[in-house]
Amino acid sequence: MQKDRMRPGATGSHRVVEVVQDRHGNLIEIYDPPFYRKEFEDAYRFIIDDYQVAPREIGLFLPCAVRKPYSQSPSHKLFRRIIDGVLAPEDYHIVIFGTCGTVPAELECMYPYQNYHYMLGKTTDERIRRDFHRIEVYRLKGYLEKTRETYRHRLAYCIGPFRKAMVEVMEETGIAVDLLPSDPMIERLYDIDCPFPEGSLSMQGYIDEFREGLERLAEKIHAGETAALEGSTERHRPVRA
Repeated sequence: MQKDRMRPGATGSHRVVEVVQDRHGNLIEIYDPPFYRKEFEDAYRFIIDDYQVAPREIGLFLPCAVRKPYSQSPSHKLFRRIIDGVLAPEDYHIVIFGTCGTVPAELECMYPYQNYHYMLGKTTDERIRRDFHRIEVYRLKGYLEKTRETYRHRLAYCIGPFRKAMVEVMEETGIAVDLLPSDPMIERLYDIDCPFPEGSLSMQGYIDEFREGLERLAEKIHAGETAALEGSTERHRPVRA
């Protein structure tokens, strides 16, 4: 296994600390933690300070993936099939969050979001994990505050440290986000003997709850549209961030 090899980047060099193999046999180079790098902070500041987020009924927060672009990863292909089977495209907006920061999905090919590979779950360094939490809370908080009036509803599908960061941000901002999978489901599927005890978000129990959560949101949207029609008043749309 190759370690500590330097790889040139768009704004400098970063270490290849490990090479892993995905389930299709492809080799993937794992770099240093991206959340420390200046280009990720610069991209985040562009999103917060300059980027206009189009209003939608629902903001869906999905974790980042090792394969890039995110939408082409096996997990995101699965998540998107579930989403598209329940919601109309015009009703939702996907946001990717995690070691990348917080990224509107339509920007997934913007540098540096397609130019890094990192797996926080393989990190045993507690300092790095603490730093990730601190930085992720800061970036999630900025995005939720920027889009406070952009979405009527929010749902985050996440486990592990990503979920922990989202919970803290919800408490700090007072902005409600539905969290899935549920704590009872996570406890039911928890396996202490596995390298990742909470498992994968692609596990059937988690996926079933994700679909059910999306169906509940679809019902809320339908109920709101019906009420607006019956009340013969103009429906209020979310304002642009």
